[in-house]
Amino acid sequence: MTATVIFDLDGTLVDSLGDLAAAANRTLNDVGHDPLSINIIKGFVGNGLPKLVERMIHHCELPLDRHAELTQLTLKHYNAAASETTIPYPGIPESLDALRQMGCALGICTNKPEAPARHVLEALNLSRFFDVVIGGDTLQTRKPDPQHLLASFEALEATGPRVFVGDSEVDSETAVRAKIPFLLFTEGYRKSRVQDIPHDIAYEAAADLPIHVATLAQNEHVS
Repeated sequence: MTATVIFDLDGTLVDSLGDLAAAANRTLNDVGHDPLSINIIKGFVGNGLPKLVERMIHHCELPLDRHAELTQLTLKHYNAAASETTIPYPGIPESLDALRQMGCALGICTNKPEAPARHVLEALNLSRFFDVVIGGDTLQTRKPDPQHLLASFEALEATGPRVFVGDSEVDSETAVRAKIPFLLFTEGYRKSRVQDIPHDIAYEAAADLPIHVATLAQNEHVS
């Protein structure tokens, strides 16, 4: 049973935390603030770059009226080095290839701005797998708004079973609101226990993706 599969990017396909943290800390250095640990910045990830900067501002007790300025500064730093340390999770290229061999149509729905998302995919030789990339600034909405995800399926002209793959509470909420079966990658940037995040199937190894996608696609087809 083939399917249309939409993936989150950061924390699901690639580990980009190092580059995100580096960009955030370069911004903090620009305003004379000490750097934050990577674990603290990890807690800021998940709702797009503007939200990351907002959380950073609150944590560092910086003026909130500088949000737009610091967001643009962080984006500038990130765009300059978006793939310095970012790598695919183990087994991702092989699993994406297997899904394409199964006849699946694949797309990206990420809260990362579209330009750096495309850059990361190109730099890691992953863009060849995806026909659609919808970023956090592509539309007027972003996850957890279900329209962000639904627009990604529409862009792929999905007609058969649909599956969304992500790693976070934001991705889960998006899938629930969009009424799309959800595969939860447990080794990404989630902040809650796996059992507290609504999902259809949880997995920790990318090698298991094809069989899980096939299972969810079959279930949706039968229902």
